Amino acid sequence: MSFKIAIIGAGSVGFTKKLFTDLLCVPEFRDVEVALTDISQHNLEMIKAILDRIIESNGLAVKVTATTERRLALEGAKYVISCVRVGGLEAYADDIRIPLKYGIDQCVGDTICAGGILYGQRNIPVILDFCKDIREVAAPGAKFLNYANPMAMNTWAAIEYGKVDTVGLCHGVQHGAEQIAEVLGAKSVSELDYICSGINHQTWFVDLRLNGRKIGKDELIAAFEAHPVFSQQEKLRIDVLKRFGVYSTESNGHLSEYLPWYRKRPDEIGRWIDMSDWIHGETGGYLRHSTETRNWFETEFPQFLEQASKPVDPAKRSNEHASHILEALETGRVYRGHFNVRNNGVITNLPHDAIIESPGFVDRFGINMVSGITIPEACAATCVASINVQRMSVHAAVTGDIDLLKLAVLHDPLVGAVSTPEEVWQMVDEMVVAQARWLPQYADAVPAAKDRLSRSTVKTRDWAGAARRNVRSIEELRAEKALLKKAV
Repeated sequence: MSFKIAIIGAGSVGFTKKLFTDLLCVPEFRDVEVALTDISQHNLEMIKAILDRIIESNGLAVKVTATTERRLALEGAKYVISCVRVGGLEAYADDIRIPLKYGIDQCVGDTICAGGILYGQRNIPVILDFCKDIREVAAPGAKFLNYANPMAMNTWAAIEYGKVDTVGLCHGVQHGAEQIAEVLGAKSVSELDYICSGINHQTWFVDLRLNGRKIGKDELIAAFEAHPVFSQQEKLRIDVLKRFGVYSTESNGHLSEYLPWYRKRPDEIGRWIDMSDWIHGETGGYLRHSTETRNWFETEFPQFLEQASKPVDPAKRSNEHASHILEALETGRVYRGHFNVRNNGVITNLPHDAIIESPGFVDRFGINMVSGITIPEACAATCVASINVQRMSVHAAVTGDIDLLKLAVLHDPLVGAVSTPEEVWQMVDEMVVAQARWLPQYADAVPAAKDRLSRSTVKTRDWAGAARRNVRSIEELRAEKALLKKAV
């Protein structure tokens, strides 16, 4: 088979390498063209060198090109994959830093909450530019696979306003299933059958079967509480499991910032999180992790290039959806996964216009969702609160309506549990002014926002958060990796 795949944001070097090697695990894809594009020439050069080394070492005919000219990369592409972070780590730092001044402590801040909403404001205009290019220069009927967060908002905008065939892809479901398989003592996750349904990062294991046997709430709670690691790392998720009756796909840290109950009091946060790794609830944990990862990759690039000389092993193909979807569409081999699409009645008790994450099957005819799923009422209530925030956020991002943006932030569950309306109005003004270069739709609103900030009487505080850690140096990371290697 010969067709073109474009990857936007290919400068996300580690993730692009994973997607590329996954594609190479499909025998029919050994002659495809992969076009890489990014705004960073430096990152493009790094990932191009790695992928060229993989091709050379494995004797493949795959063609890889790299360009900062996005339309050139998209020209004739049958599939377009996006993994962009608009504003990079600089803007992301403001997503964490500014809300902290108003008492809002986020672990990740890339889905909803104050940080995720502003992240969506930066991403959506760019996503719509991608969609325009796809309509104009990609192959007719090209499919857009979005990996970028905020997943639901980006996918919502691409479908409703971009008018492109779009599916959102995440790996939260797979990671949650791996945890459940482990606590239940399964030899492999393949022994576990499950249905997850909800919205991205708030998806719920509504049906669980281990080797065909249905797993109930009490058995699952007991299994998690008996696990020596997860019982400490996932305290909040276990508490939600006890109260809601079903397990959430999302990590302890992620889930904590989508709900109004666990991060609203600084002295309570430590009770629900675990500091053994960033993902379990650390303040700004993903920002720290992302910064360390970037610094490590820049320093250790020769090592990564050397590793690219190893043979591609199909047995090590990852569980990221992209390659499996393309394989099913192109070969007809059926693939089952959990996908982010417009609801349209798939989940009976969530709004029709929402972007839901739910099971589907892929074959030559496309992505076919399993319809008629009803999720537990408590799960639906939690999802609907986020959906309302997402809807307002998307419409604000498209129209540049700063008042609607403030209302979206005001209705966010955690923000509403922590901040007053006056604080929210000032915080949004401050975030829009700080990120103005990435928010062209708010250009006309920035001068008035600056004026309001100059006259504001709302007090803020200089606060690092309830559980903040400093970014580690390369030397510290090397020492830690050496200790881990010695322990093994």
